[in-house]
Amino acid sequence: MNPILSTRPARSAPRRPWLRACSVAAGALLLATSARAELLGEVSTVFKLIGPNHKIIVEAYDDPKVEGVTCFVSRAKTGGITGAVGLATDRSDASIACRQVGEIRIKEALPKQEEVFSARLSILFKSLQIVRIVDPKRQSLVYMTYSDKLIEGSPKNSITAVPVGKAISVK
Repeated sequence: MNPILSTRPARSAPRRPWLRACSVAAGALLLATSARAELLGEVSTVFKLIGPNHKIIVEAYDDPKVEGVTCFVSRAKTGGITGAVGLATDRSDASIACRQVGEIRIKEALPKQEEVFSARLSILFKSLQIVRIVDPKRQSLVYMTYSDKLIEGSPKNSITAVPVGKAISVK
């Protein structure tokens, strides 16, 4: 059949810009979520003959709602074959230190308590959480890190505080 004489309706033009916009938005979302943690360094703790060594890694997280505050987290990273293919479950041990790294600017009123970062520690069930708690009485931001599982979390945690030095608006 001659394509010029075809009786099929032509594709509508508005569909392509919509698809392109969705693709761009999805790509931006993937980049935004993957860029939250910055790996600063690592040290090997156990030699593994096959696969990467067990490590302690140090990552930096900039608070997305508070300019001038960065949280530094050290945590265990499982190596070996399961670690190499992404099937290992990392230990719940983690430490956190949040510091003022510039002028503190709070972009909007903050909830009293909010999860600000999350990182997977296993393929499905375990994750590392970082929660910000606002202490308006002491004009401070308190950050806590802990791990949780789908069924049962760990009581292991670490805490740090950053004094803001001025009133903090709470939602």
